[in-house]
Amino acid sequence: MECCCYSPTTNPSFKFLNPQSVPSSARLCSNPFLKVNDRIKSRKQSSYVNDLRTYKRRTSIVAAESKKQGWDFGRFVKTLYFFNGPPSPFKIFESLIANLSGPSSSEAEKSMDVSGIVLVAGATGGVGRRVVDILRKKGLPVRVLVRNEEKARKMLGADVDLVVGDITKASTLSPDYFKGVKKVINAVSVIVGPKEGDTPDRAKYSQGIKFFEPEIKGDSPEMVEYIGMQNLIKALGPSVGVKSGKLVFGFEDGSSRDLPWGALDDVVMGGVSQSSFQIDPKGSENGGPTGLFKGIVSTANNGGFTSIRTKNFDVAENLSAYDGLELRLKGDGRRYKLIVRTSRDWDTVGYTVGFDTVKDQWQSVQLPFSSLRPIFRAKTVADAQPFDPSQIISLQLMFSKFEYDGKLNPTFVEGPFELPVSSIRAYMAEPITPRFVHVGSAGVTRPERPGLDLSKQPPAVRLNKELGSILTFKLKGEDLIRESGIPYTIIRPCALTEEPAGADLIFEQGDNITGKISREEVAKICVAALESPYACDKTFEVKCVLPFSEQYTVDPENPPPEKDYNSYFMSLKDGITGKEALEKTVAAV
Repeated sequence: MECCCYSPTTNPSFKFLNPQSVPSSARLCSNPFLKVNDRIKSRKQSSYVNDLRTYKRRTSIVAAESKKQGWDFGRFVKTLYFFNGPPSPFKIFESLIANLSGPSSSEAEKSMDVSGIVLVAGATGGVGRRVVDILRKKGLPVRVLVRNEEKARKMLGADVDLVVGDITKASTLSPDYFKGVKKVINAVSVIVGPKEGDTPDRAKYSQGIKFFEPEIKGDSPEMVEYIGMQNLIKALGPSVGVKSGKLVFGFEDGSSRDLPWGALDDVVMGGVSQSSFQIDPKGSENGGPTGLFKGIVSTANNGGFTSIRTKNFDVAENLSAYDGLELRLKGDGRRYKLIVRTSRDWDTVGYTVGFDTVKDQWQSVQLPFSSLRPIFRAKTVADAQPFDPSQIISLQLMFSKFEYDGKLNPTFVEGPFELPVSSIRAYMAEPITPRFVHVGSAGVTRPERPGLDLSKQPPAVRLNKELGSILTFKLKGEDLIRESGIPYTIIRPCALTEEPAGADLIFEQGDNITGKISREEVAKICVAALESPYACDKTFEVKCVLPFSEQYTVDPENPPPEKDYNSYFMSLKDGITGKEALEKTVAAV
């Protein structure tokens, strides 16, 4: 008979016997099943040989029964080979006799945890440290990216979730730093200071460069504002995602991505249902290629399901930036299941959700990660680990008689079926809010603007070239954000002050205003933008209504009311950056 040899490389935790330690009468094939250290005790060897004899006897019985019931034992073996085989031959039979349904779970259904961390880059700066404080007070999980750990812990506290990296050095931005991060506030900026130095109480810093002769301290604007932005976006990409989503499988807008699908039917439980997956070159709604899940389902031999499952991905698919999977398919009026696995084991928990289709109609079905339920052999696993969208190992589509916990599929009928699936895409749920909030600077489009009276512009505009083209590179960094596809907000504050927040504000677009605004106010705007769909993909300038000559103060006994920043965001338009005047073009709104 044909033996079931499993690849040790796919299951490194299992130790296979040396072929010389197993009597020839007990071998099922010319190659060994398993290898272990030669020092294994003879008692364990004897036990294993007995197990192999039991396995041989059982396979003979199963093969004989398959001839009577129409079960295809050869197809069963091929299925196991395609998926690199289960962990051990004995688990085949455990799976074979396990029920597909059972008693309902007594535990309440648990929602899968897909929350994310807010990363603050530049957390020791004047805006950054205030952002951290606001996020903490709101109870949001915060991680800080800093260059100087000692300074950061002294400023932010010893218990701060901290990673040390430098955005100007890509090698310091480890992927592990961004695990669990879903949103970012970037307050990193090139350092500008007085040439002759500051006072011990940093009086010149508080006044701003209007009052001293400035110079660049440390890394150049090109390194910080442009190359640093390149490095940061590349490192953050998998964590924060792009607005258009991520194609996991299929054919879409001239792009395609294939996956190694294979049939996994009730033959593994003794049934006779059959399915396949193939590419139909002209089967999509627009006449292009599409995937096709098709087959014949039967309840003979206590079966009743067909499915297609991918081989385990070589590298886990990280979809932590997204809220779920969207399937574009042509329905047949039946109810199917999507099963997502985060383990490389053969027989393990599958995070499962059912979905209904409309007969003879192309439709998009969105399946939120939060709706996935941990299922093992059609039973809810109450104590399962929360679903981790950063560790997706395989996908499975199933048409089954069974739901889970003893429930049946109300749309199930025996016979042939077809389900065209043109794409599977990770998506961001509407309304989409910013994932990357960046603190830039007003004036970034002005240095080369024709006809501009520089004498009326802030020092940074007049001294752009002397300061290493600081505003030029800030604008280039902004453009990288806008081109990345990441949902963003770009805040361009006017001159920053140490005054408290609370003064009335002016939000403008087009990069024309001058004035001042407190760092505390900018920090509050950053945090508010994270939660507002109206701030998504907007670029704007902001200042307070007071002139430089008037100091803003707050009466502790009568503090100003909290602002509704959303009302400001709602006034903003898409596509306005100030480059319209620079390029002498009209902005597309």
